[in-house]
Parts: sequence; C-alpha cells; structure tokens
Amino acid sequence: MQISDSVKYVGVDDHKVDLFEGQFEVPNGMSYNSYVILDEKTAVMDSVDEDFGDEWISNIKQAVGGRSPDYLVVQHMEMDHSANIKKFMDTFKDAKIVSSKMAFTMMKNYFGTDFAERQVVVAENSKLELGSHTLSFIAAPNVHWPEVVMSYESSEGILFSADGFGKFGALDSEGDAAIEKWKDEARRYYFGIVGKFGSNVQAVLKKAANLKIERICPLHGPVLSGDVSAYVSLYDIWSKYESEEDGILVAYTSVYGNTRKASLKLAEKLSEKGQKVVVHDLARDDIYECLSDAFRFSKIVFASTTYNGDVFPAMRDFLFKLAERNFQNKTVAFIENGSWSPMAEKKMASILALCSGISIIEDKVSLRISMKEENLAQMEKVVEALSK
Repeated sequence: MQISDSVKYVGVDDHKVDLFEGQFEVPNGMSYNSYVILDEKTAVMDSVDEDFGDEWISNIKQAVGGRSPDYLVVQHMEMDHSANIKKFMDTFKDAKIVSSKMAFTMMKNYFGTDFAERQVVVAENSKLELGSHTLSFIAAPNVHWPEVVMSYESSEGILFSADGFGKFGALDSEGDAAIEKWKDEARRYYFGIVGKFGSNVQAVLKKAANLKIERICPLHGPVLSGDVSAYVSLYDIWSKYESEEDGILVAYTSVYGNTRKASLKLAEKLSEKGQKVVVHDLARDDIYECLSDAFRFSKIVFASTTYNGDVFPAMRDFLFKLAERNFQNKTVAFIENGSWSPMAEKKMASILALCSGISIIEDKVSLRISMKEENLAQMEKVVEALSK
C-alpha cells in the first residue's frame, strides 16, 4: 500500500489471532501497521507483532529499494508493535532508534539492551529532519501506555497516531474505510483499550487542534484520509464521556428466561414510543460490544437476577468494567428479579455509585420470579421516564 509518493505501508495482517490482547474477539483478524518515509534519510515507523518479523523485514526491504533505513521510530512499546525491534537492529546495523526515554527503559526490560550507542531520545516538540520531511513529536502519555509519543509530518500533513484512532480488523477484510465502516469497531477498540484515559486523550487532541491533518496513520486499522475531522470529533466525544447518540441500551442477565422476557418487553414498549433501543444479553454477547453501546447511548437499563444475595456475575463484571473506564453522565433505570428477596437493584446501584453524573430513575421493575400485571404497570412508568 502506498500512502503517498514518499510514504509507504509495510505492515502486516494477522488472521491467526482469535483474542487480541487475550480478551478482545477479532473475527476479522488484526492489522499491525508500520510505515516507511522515504527521503534523504529513511525512517520506518514502528515494528509489528513477533510472529510477523520476517514478513515485516521483507516489506521494508522492498519499500526502500536497496537502501538501508536510517531510523526506526518507536512510538509505542506494547509488544504487538515492539517485538521485532531487535530483529530490525540486527538486520540494519547502521540504523538508529528514535523513541522516548521511557521506551528505552522498556526496551532494556524486554531485550536486555536499550541500544545505548544507537539511541535518539525524543520528547514533546522534538524534531527529526529527514530532508523535505520533518517529524515533530507529540508526547502522549497514557494513550494508553505511559511511554507513548505520536508524530506529525508537516509537509504532507500526516499524523502518526500510535494506538490512537485504531480499530479491530485486518486491512484485507476492511473494504471501504469510510467513517460508517470504521466507527463501530473503532468504538469497541477505544472503550475496551483506551477508555479509562479520556483526560489523556483530551490533552493530545488539544495539542493536535492546530495541526493541518490530511491523513491519520494509526498502528491498527485503515489509514484515515479526506475529512479527518469526523474521526477526530468522535474521539472528542468518546474521551469527554459524552453520549454519541440519543438512544437506550437494555443490558440484561437471565437464568431461566424471566428477566430476559421482561427486558424484551420493556424494549418493545420503548420502541413503540419511538425510542432507539439496542438489547444485549451480557452472558452471551461480546462484552466489549456491550461496553461500546453503553458509552454510545444516552440511557441504559440494567436488568439482572439476584444471585447469591448479590447481582448476577455477568452483570457485576459488566458494571465494574464500566466503572473502571470512567462511565458517567448517563440516565439509568433498573429491572431486578428475585425468587424471594430481590437485591439486584440495590447491588447494581452500589457499583454505579463509583461513577459520576449518573441519574437513576426512581421507578423500577421488580420481579418475583416471573412477570405479572403489576410489573407491566411498573414498566409503563419506567418507559415514560426514559422517553422524556
């Protein structure tokens, strides 16, 4: 892939991975992106996953056409982007590594060496002159690791964004990279991996606000081009923990199907009121898609059985995942179920107390095993409150 006359893609696609980072389902695989800038000096932007070192080196050699790269720029030390640093340095023996001070510490922990004689240490506002191309470095701590730097190439308006603006999926399964094709998996990626660090993302967005960005080259997913403001706008919404759209997520757990029936009935009534509703079974649906939709919509209904005097495990896990990602600024309602003493609503509310800006609707649906007429009446009140 050619990004421009001077910038080429040398990354790889991974269709062997089933769980990215051991937890995220990636049915369409994963890309590990790397780029080469060709100028008087040649810079390779980041490495790839360990299993693809030979393919990556071959891609670089083909791109540089017999030249030897002058620099390897390491923006992020997570192993899917750093595993082949030593292979690169052993292959291109005159090349230097450009990275942050903390990244070199991580390299020593990883490889037993920090390549001391071949280091170029960069920080905020550092520049790397390549000829007609200049890389300016942007410190991006905790987006989503502490050593991260991004870089901006001014002559072509390219932001090399490290893990920022990435998404799940191999590039050969992408098709159109338009925002409608991008945002669902990018949102799932963002809230699964980066979501805790919204304030850090905001800091980087402020630094980048005055840059003329024509393309964004992330370490995962497609190169973003054209009007990139739409992508930046979504990152701004996500990192401020604002709702992306007005709608209602109904997230439920159910043992024998009664809480499920109540959840679906509530969703039906909300739809009849003209509300956009998405329903997730937390025990069966991809949990990170559920998380993504919880942040996406303005309102959420948590529906759970009581289990061992507490909330059902899948619901408890979901709520704590939300809390650790700074879930906030939502309107919330509850459905609870209990054979003799429903406790789920109380337990769910206690976890949500860890979150800020949560407005809890006073009315709730409280089942005793199965749905009855009185529960339908409770539902009407909840529907009315959620439809305002």
